[in-house]
Amino acid sequence: MSGMRRVIVGVSGSAGSVRALRYAAQLACDADAPVIAVLAWVPPGGDLAERRAPSPELRRIWRRAAAERLDAAMQAAWGGMPAGLTVQSAVARGPAGPVLVQAADLADDLLVIGAGRRGALARLWRGQVSRYCLAHAKCAVLAVPPADQVLRAVHGLGGWSFRRRELTADQVLHELSMLDQGGRQS
Repeated sequence: MSGMRRVIVGVSGSAGSVRALRYAAQLACDADAPVIAVLAWVPPGGDLAERRAPSPELRRIWRRAAAERLDAAMQAAWGGMPAGLTVQSAVARGPAGPVLVQAADLADDLLVIGAGRRGALARLWRGQVSRYCLAHAKCAVLAVPPADQVLRAVHGLGGWSFRRRELTADQVLHELSMLDQGGRQS
């Protein structure tokens, strides 16, 4: 994508967010844009429970734990900071959807999020962040599917369109390996 000012990526520590980090890094390198990795956190029990018994010390511990989770996700995604890439990290208190939309507040930003699993129960419990971002963001939103979702799309009923393009198994496996490597070309 050309014309990107920043690539903001939502991080939760999940496998999907690690995949989103890898993809965001590749896009940012291609566009010479910085990556801003954002992890949103809410106190255990939610804001209401924290307001009932506020504790500045607990708040510091929760924020530090969130920062450590963000660092661990970036380490899992990249194994260290990628060369030639400007990376900023941000830990923000609040629900993930609103925090990410607020971070990607300009039209020339790109918001990258992990799409998560597509099962009925998963959509019921975990699909809120991606739906919120798609509905409220002022910029382009890219939802990166998990690796196993791509495999099911190629082999399941949804893979019909792939088969109609007469792709060979070797081509599909090569494409999937490129996706798993964060889109890097060999």
